[in-house]
Amino acid sequence: MLLKGGDPVQVVGVDIGSVKQSNFAWAAVDSPDRPAVSYGDDPEGAVQALVRSLDEGGRAVLAVEAPMAVPVPAPNSDEWQWLGRARTGEGNRPWSAGAGAGALATGIAQTAWMLSRLRALAPQVAVTTQTERLTAGHAHLLLAEAFVSAAGKPVPVAAGQHAADAEAAARATFAYLTQGPKGFPQVTCAPRSPFNLLAAIATWAGLSVPDGELHQDVLVIRTQPTT
Repeated sequence: MLLKGGDPVQVVGVDIGSVKQSNFAWAAVDSPDRPAVSYGDDPEGAVQALVRSLDEGGRAVLAVEAPMAVPVPAPNSDEWQWLGRARTGEGNRPWSAGAGAGALATGIAQTAWMLSRLRALAPQVAVTTQTERLTAGHAHLLLAEAFVSAAGKPVPVAAGQHAADAEAAARATFAYLTQGPKGFPQVTCAPRSPFNLLAAIATWAGLSVPDGELHQDVLVIRTQPTT
């Protein structure tokens, strides 16, 4: 099930990075092809953009550019060898190596802050990591992962490369939700069991998210090149 074209919703894409070194950025879009509604370089601004979307249309999407689900092998004596292996579809950019591992650690802390801040501003918001719950109206906020790397790296915009990455994440997520998954490479934890970090972080922040989602894959959007 997809979002309908006229459904009011904004996607806030977040480029995870050092706040101290000004490597954090966010962008909000309400269309896959119109200019971004707003940009920013602080986590508070990203949360405020989500709150505005929830107030105006009742729904919003947060797409975080960091690994937000990790594969966990079955608890069998010979499965330990799969610990730390790449997810299906990641190719040579595994979640556990180099930039991915750093983004994961930073992303957990920054996403935890954003969701706990959102909890303070919109305590009744129902959160999900499963697209069908948002499109069916059972949740107000969808949490997703953006994968912006290699061929999907966007051309820098005036606000800088980090803002460009954030906008690419938001725009690709909006396109996926309104046009469908065709053309988007899939990234999943299968055949290993998913540890859904977004669901865990949302639960930690005190937001309402179904317990079963801790063991479900998150939606991972791999961006396409922009021109």
